[in-house]
Amino acid sequence: MPDRYGVFGNPISHSKSPEIHRAFAKQTKQDLTYQAFHVESGCFASTARQFFRDGGCGLNITVPFKEEAFAFADELSQRAQIAGAVNTLRRGADGRVLGDNTDGAGFIGDLRRLAWPINNKKVLLIGAGGAARGVLGALLKEQPQLLLLANRTAKRAHLLAEDFVSEGRVVGGGYERMQEYRFDIIINATSASLFGEIPPVPPTCFASGCAVYDMVYANELTPFLALVKGFEVKRLADGIGMLVGQAAESFYLWRGVRPNVNPVIQQLKQATP
Repeated sequence: MPDRYGVFGNPISHSKSPEIHRAFAKQTKQDLTYQAFHVESGCFASTARQFFRDGGCGLNITVPFKEEAFAFADELSQRAQIAGAVNTLRRGADGRVLGDNTDGAGFIGDLRRLAWPINNKKVLLIGAGGAARGVLGALLKEQPQLLLLANRTAKRAHLLAEDFVSEGRVVGGGYERMQEYRFDIIINATSASLFGEIPPVPPTCFASGCAVYDMVYANELTPFLALVKGFEVKRLADGIGMLVGQAAESFYLWRGVRPNVNPVIQQLKQATP
């Protein structure tokens, strides 16, 4: 019998995780199945418990259950503790469930694939929700010269920055603070692009050669990337590489084999909408 894995979310029908992990399994010759599960609100813990009781080996967790997965896990990795959320669960040989967060590692891995170094750069991270929290610790480990966390509600940015101030030089504030610097790397960690909205980045905040990353992915340029392209920014990337990268980290945690992300990224980019 192949080992069983899956992803829990609500909604989940749009998830690319089954396609990604099946591609990883084929590439690395691993005998496993991977399925998407729609989980009703209030049913996460009982459904996860039943999945593992029935012999399931591991789960990916997507919105809105990452904090519930954090509470569900019997033990937590350091990066899950830092993020305050779990996107990967693994059942050990003793039946105990480890909670991990691979978002930050997947994100940094994608920046390395793009050859966008963080070290000694001025970095703007837009947003102060779960996506920003999931990558903030990993970003600060790369030792940027400065990391500004800018959010529509300044208080949320201040509070999140305070949680990570021991990890590196991070400051938080409202959108108006984006005017204070010229950034080498700008990262949109808001979900605004999903709704056709655009954070109000001023044209003056882009340093020469600035690279811009939107964690949202789409078949065409996201509204945010389309905006900055109009500012003559040349180095643009959406979140498809991060999606595959965090999945690869989960796969490695489960199977002890690290898949090659590049062919899977290309496979997803070439897929029809």
